[in-house]
Amino acid sequence: MSSPAIIGWSHGKFGRTESPLPQMMADVARDAIAEAGLEPADIDVIHVGVFNNGLSRQGFEAALPGTVFPELARTPAHRHENACATGSAAIFAAHDSIAAGRHKTALVIGAERMTQASGHDVNEVLLSASYREEEEHYKSFAGVFGEIARQYFDRYGDHSETLAKIAAKNHANGAQNPLAHMQKDLGFEFCNTVSEKNPYVAEPLRRTDCSMVSDGAAALVLAAEDVAASAPLAVTWRGMGNANDVLPLSQRDPLEMAGARAAMEQALTAAGIGIDELDFLETHDCFTIAELLEYEAFGLAAPGQGHTLLDDGATEVGGRLPVNPSGGLKAKGHPIGATGVSMHALAAAQLTGRSPGIQIESPELAGVFNMGGAAVSNFASVLERVR
Repeated sequence: MSSPAIIGWSHGKFGRTESPLPQMMADVARDAIAEAGLEPADIDVIHVGVFNNGLSRQGFEAALPGTVFPELARTPAHRHENACATGSAAIFAAHDSIAAGRHKTALVIGAERMTQASGHDVNEVLLSASYREEEEHYKSFAGVFGEIARQYFDRYGDHSETLAKIAAKNHANGAQNPLAHMQKDLGFEFCNTVSEKNPYVAEPLRRTDCSMVSDGAAALVLAAEDVAASAPLAVTWRGMGNANDVLPLSQRDPLEMAGARAAMEQALTAAGIGIDELDFLETHDCFTIAELLEYEAFGLAAPGQGHTLLDDGATEVGGRLPVNPSGGLKAKGHPIGATGVSMHALAAAQLTGRSPGIQIESPELAGVFNMGGAAVSNFASVLERVR
């Protein structure tokens, strides 16, 4: 069984673009293949992650690379959809096809174009990642996480300041990332104050507690060991984890994030490490309450005690475990299909000393956590640099 490695990656700027989806995908694919030292004809299989679900009229996105690269027109291509974990679903499928010996190389593209849709349509599309039969009345996915935050506050007290500290941390990091949608350090006071510019979106969540609607694309090239041996850069998986949880919030305790915990435990166990041995973590902060709950689900703090990590600066760059040095979904942006690929690409860039933004000093191990829905589909990776 081959141990796949990431040997090339590319990441477009997140934000608002007029470029059509095929062009966005082509740009990152071309750059990732070139960085891997390969040609399009060297790619054995393509895995595309695009959520779409009504964001655009174009579906069947797996066929798009073949329209741009004639060499890929007959290359097997597969499209994946797993809510906000769409990109990681594509990566794990590519990894498995190489590990099984079916392919030597794989191109993974994650992409989404969201900003051309109306606010109403985006809300409807995102709400489809909830259990609509019971959760329709929340009116938006922010409403779903607003309910989760309300339950957290009811159980552990008002933690509005904690959420503001998470937002401020990630915006400070994103301000140094030229690929981020928002490159502005908003500061704690702004994030902690309800105002005309920072109103409640779904109380107790304010605008600064919610990730932005973004366009964007990212790509990876994965390769088998014998191909990766000649690549100039290589990042491999030390551990992987994948676990689901039941979709309706009514059938579980959403504050436990049991599926997220299981996925991270699988990855850390496979890697043979504890979470404190990671040098940094890119985690899924679609809403600030999600990052807070992930601290606790991953064992960084006891339930209800995640605030202590913010209080002592543990998750800041320079702390014992920097979280979201890229700016996270909060500042970098959250184009649904691109997110998981983006997280792995920027983690690989960090590990090889080529981060476009903040560079962690001499990192050896990176954690990545990407989830779909309210911690329903959960993917965790422990990555390490080979060279």
